[in-house]
Amino acid sequence: MKSYFEPSELIINSDGSVFHLHLKPEQLADKVILVGDPGRVPMVASFFDEKECDVQSREFRTITGRFQNKRITVVSTGIGCDNIDIVLNELDALANIDFETRTVKPQLRQLELVRIGTCGGLQPNTPEGTFVASVKSIGFDGLLNFYAGRDEACDLAMEKAFVQHMGWKGAQCIAHPYIIDADKELIERVASEDMVRGVTIACGGFFGPQGRELRIPLADSNQNEKIMHFEYDGLRITNFEMESSALAGLARLMGHKAMTCCMVIANRLAGRANPNYKNSIELLIERVLERI
Repeated sequence: MKSYFEPSELIINSDGSVFHLHLKPEQLADKVILVGDPGRVPMVASFFDEKECDVQSREFRTITGRFQNKRITVVSTGIGCDNIDIVLNELDALANIDFETRTVKPQLRQLELVRIGTCGGLQPNTPEGTFVASVKSIGFDGLLNFYAGRDEACDLAMEKAFVQHMGWKGAQCIAHPYIIDADKELIERVASEDMVRGVTIACGGFFGPQGRELRIPLADSNQNEKIMHFEYDGLRITNFEMESSALAGLARLMGHKAMTCCMVIANRLAGRANPNYKNSIELLIERVLERI
């Protein structure tokens, strides 16, 4: 690990905040909720008893406050694993790098990170309205492949079985999928007994990567059917979303605890969707706030 981080590698704004999020180290709580939509940040914060700060920068909005004597930060990430790469690296920098000396702090500060999102269900037990906790995430995005320690953090045997099941080879598998576990203690605490525990695929897009076909034909028209029938060690793939793998993977490499829980708003097996889900997700938000 580097002992000093150059200004080109860790960009700090003139006010002492980190480049993209515009947060200062003292504004970050140890418990962090991640949401995609910036508009969902005030929805989460509406449950807070008090608020310390409200910072907006691009698609990244952050509110830190208190809920039932717990200090919590809620951050919007926008859509996609590429944005998770920005958010996780900057949150970790805020927690574990001294901005004055640009060196790693002597003692690791471990964050608890829970993503609250929406997803598409892939099995009969994940109809619209289901809450799914991602026990394992399969990354179609390739992000973790750029980081050292990727193989040690991932389930390589399951990766091999999945690639063989899909029949991918050569150019079809250029972004090799990676499979990462969520933090087990966090899953037990937050998922409790009322969330479906499943395997989630985090896709690099909403349409083709998730098997949606509009005007461009898919490279593999049977992709989703094969995904739905994949089984490994008693596990089935339950849902599609776009961030869980990068969150779990980067958190594991950095020494943080992370998990994703989503509400199903479309079931691909049944071909149904509920776009009017915004009121229903408040129940999921409240459960996560109580359990984080």
